[in-house]
Amino acid sequence: MPILTQRLSLIALSASSLLLILIALMMEHLLYLEPCPLCIFQRVGIVSAGCLAALAALHYPEQLGMRVYASLIVASFLASTSLALRQLWLQSLPADQVPACGPSLEYLIDVLPLTDVLAIVLNGDGSCAEVAWSLFGLSIPAWVVVACVPLILASLLLYRAPRTAP
Repeated sequence: MPILTQRLSLIALSASSLLLILIALMMEHLLYLEPCPLCIFQRVGIVSAGCLAALAALHYPEQLGMRVYASLIVASFLASTSLALRQLWLQSLPADQVPACGPSLEYLIDVLPLTDVLAIVLNGDGSCAEVAWSLFGLSIPAWVVVACVPLILASLLLYRAPRTAP
């Protein structure tokens, strides 16, 4: 069985990211599940990783450049995973400890500096603690973790994947 080359691995990572975003958009527009601010930021991390993987596949740099791309891809997936874990923690809180719902992300972006918006979003609010949908007992952020962990591991393999076909 042939070993995947770096370029094929990058294309697979990019396609996987695209698939995750398409699923998220289908859930939003077909199931009418409004994403909370943490969900939106998780999407940003996944889109970033997918775009970086596509760019790396097109650029296809030598070893040092590939390691930089791989590090950025891993960091993007880790950011999404961390945000999903934060949301899972919010979902696990008792109802009386859940932070109150705040204004929409659009409003926050319009009236506050970006650093304040990030602090508020990362803190989470009541909308982030709602479990609006689940499958096999796992909520959406749990599925983000389930999806991102193998993608992180695959991204780490870019450090050792052969540059050309064996």
